[in-house]
Amino acid sequence: MNGLNEWGKKRTMAKILVVYASMTGNTEEIAELIAEGIRQSGQEAVLKSVTSCSAFEIASYEGAVVGAYTWGDGELPDEFLDFYEELEETELSGHKTAVFGSGDTGFEIYCGAVDLIEEKLKERGAAIVQSSLKIEYGPTSAEKDECRKFGQRFAELCLAVS
Repeated sequence: MNGLNEWGKKRTMAKILVVYASMTGNTEEIAELIAEGIRQSGQEAVLKSVTSCSAFEIASYEGAVVGAYTWGDGELPDEFLDFYEELEETELSGHKTAVFGSGDTGFEIYCGAVDLIEEKLKERGAAIVQSSLKIEYGPTSAEKDECRKFGQRFAELCLAVS
């Protein structure tokens, strides 16, 4: 989207997709906090589980924040695989995106799913507008604030004229 409404005027509110995969609730909590930050900035956040979202939907939002927990030693979770495969068929040139996720530093590859998602989005032409957010397990009190700020920054970047 070009930041203009159907009348050619600058949008004053961005509609942002926050899509996530979560098993234990940690990544879901991070997604909710990011969505809260987006809303605190005055923008609209649409929160969806990856099991009820298609990668093709990204194109109908001003921005998309995509997150997943890391399974095993740096792998995508099973429930994220269909979405990831759909990304292969999705043209995302210029679409503003960011990635987040939870992981465990006890594994050799920390938050490897986050890196895989970011690479796939770049491959499809998406603009990664801010550094990925990686949280070990669930967010601490300080990290909860960081998650909200991540959402706020992303919303501001979505409103910025490209």
